[in-house]
Amino acid sequence: MQHLVQVEEGREAADGAPSAGPTYRCAAAGDKGAAPPAVPGLDCCWDIFRLSVEKCPDNKMLGRREIVDGKAGNYTWLTYKEVYDTVIKVGAAIRSCGVGKGGRCGIYGANSPEWVVSMQACNAHGIYCVPLYDTLGAGAVEFVLCHAEVQIAFAEEKKIGEILKTFPNATKFLKTIVSFGKVNPEHKEKVEENGLSIYSWEEFLQLGGEEKFELLPKEKDDICTIMYTSGTTGDPKGVLISNKSIITIVSAVDEFLSNSGEELREDDVYISYLPLAHIFDRVIEEVFIHHGASIGFWRGDAKLLVEDIGELKPTVFCAVPRVLDRIYGGLQDKITTGGFLKKTLFNVAYKYKQGNMLKGSKHEEAAAVFDKLVFTKVKRGLGGRVRLILSGAAPLSRHVEEYLRVVTCSHVLQGYGLTETCAGSFVSLPNNMSMLGTVGPPVPYVEVHLESVPEMGYDALSSEMPRGEICIRGDTLFSGYYKREDLTKEVMVDGWFHTGDIGEWQPDGSMKIIDRKKNIFKLSQGEYVAVENLENIFGQTPGVDSVWVYGNSFESSLVAVVNPNKQALERWAESNGVTGEFAAICEDPKAKEFILGELTKMGKEKKLKGFELIRAVHLDPVPFDMDRDLITPTYKKKRPQLLKYYQSVIDDMYQSMK
Repeated sequence: MQHLVQVEEGREAADGAPSAGPTYRCAAAGDKGAAPPAVPGLDCCWDIFRLSVEKCPDNKMLGRREIVDGKAGNYTWLTYKEVYDTVIKVGAAIRSCGVGKGGRCGIYGANSPEWVVSMQACNAHGIYCVPLYDTLGAGAVEFVLCHAEVQIAFAEEKKIGEILKTFPNATKFLKTIVSFGKVNPEHKEKVEENGLSIYSWEEFLQLGGEEKFELLPKEKDDICTIMYTSGTTGDPKGVLISNKSIITIVSAVDEFLSNSGEELREDDVYISYLPLAHIFDRVIEEVFIHHGASIGFWRGDAKLLVEDIGELKPTVFCAVPRVLDRIYGGLQDKITTGGFLKKTLFNVAYKYKQGNMLKGSKHEEAAAVFDKLVFTKVKRGLGGRVRLILSGAAPLSRHVEEYLRVVTCSHVLQGYGLTETCAGSFVSLPNNMSMLGTVGPPVPYVEVHLESVPEMGYDALSSEMPRGEICIRGDTLFSGYYKREDLTKEVMVDGWFHTGDIGEWQPDGSMKIIDRKKNIFKLSQGEYVAVENLENIFGQTPGVDSVWVYGNSFESSLVAVVNPNKQALERWAESNGVTGEFAAICEDPKAKEFILGELTKMGKEKKLKGFELIRAVHLDPVPFDMDRDLITPTYKKKRPQLLKYYQSVIDDMYQSMK
């Protein structure tokens, strides 16, 4: 395993504990050990920002598009020094509301400069920042506000109404609301009726007056944020994240990029659109701030994202697989519907470049002529300057990853981590095609071993293919679940965090995620089915955007709900005499038969066992979405909710097979 260094031997099963494989660290970090070298003056998240303000006060820090007469214009920027001055004002205003070190401040809304300013004001005064997902409904918002005992909440103007729905329960702790924009009189009236104060952004900036509040010292082990996981079941869990965790992961990302020859520079630009309430985006933005680089915000509308990218021209693009799947689908569609010559040239260029990359050529050297002639158009679609595309939060399909590595003229890297591990614990390496379909080796300063899961047949000590639950140790780990010591003890054993994900070490030392420990069920004939693994396989079927596989111990076979790809299914319908709107095509028995056939073909190609093949499908023209509570904000499937929503469909499918 050339990318790993072994630091501990494996252990056999004993005293009820399962066996575990050897402990490894990333080889690229050399002998730097389990923690980054200490940097004088860098002890907390506030220092990350403060040091950059000192080093490069005039660099562009936060940008947004100017809206003139309803039209979006250029990006306008605040410098590091301008942001710092606003942060000091906001911090003073928060303190004048009686919230001090260890207090709780909620932030609710889409990413914006005000979001980052509010977060930095919390960092400055040692106040716990409690982000609320932009997509959370009033019920979950109420739970978080009450559970975290939030005293002051910042909110996007259009989210104020959602906060008011949490009254009177949330008012036990909540005393102040600040709008990122204006405040309408009705809202003001309702807030004041309940004995709270509400301010517009401009009013709040003046609230602290000239009073100077001392910035108290902050320790590495102090909690910096309580990040609530969106959770696929039950109430959200409050993940306590310390300054040390964030500083360690920022150092790890830096070390990883410099080992890969891709260091961040002051002139790098990031497009901020993934929710800041999620650890993936938060950490990347901290890395950018650490380098004095620039962060431009989208307008908050997925349909306008490509336009915002075109205007901002970012150099680094982070995405969840759903976004990259859409980019892939769009490109495929353009090529399929383009003329014969265009299509032929593209396919020749693709095969040539892909072949050279598989032989070991770097992406920039694999087909320089074709890059100029063919692939530069794809690069222009992402603004023309992207050199690094990072995918996280869910597995990226292998075929999409390979395709984007070839056509975007950028490094496409897949990472893996959880809120509890402070985002990326593994990242695949640039210019390394053997790591396709994996999440790469561990990042620096993280230690990993696999633990056997005998009931699923996974053996971490296997000499051929070590498989088991991924366990992680190191300073990037969370400090526990807030007010849930019972849950903390379940996942933290002897310093090891148990992720619940099943991994398989590859011969080169990269990790492949193959399953989820909890997503296993037994069919009526006693066969165990690992559903996540099957969804990853069936998700690679051409013409399928997303698939949810279901089975239970009363039935002997599996069924599935599929989101078919609109363009692909409409093309099939046209050539097979099936007419009507997309929704009507999805209802057509011939269309179901066609998709079922494609899924079966993929299953057989991947050598699935007979009981693992899908026997009936329902085609839903509407993608699984958050509006129906079917997925989390990071696009993980909510299985209990999916079952509840599709119960009658499932019953019909099983009925039709009898």
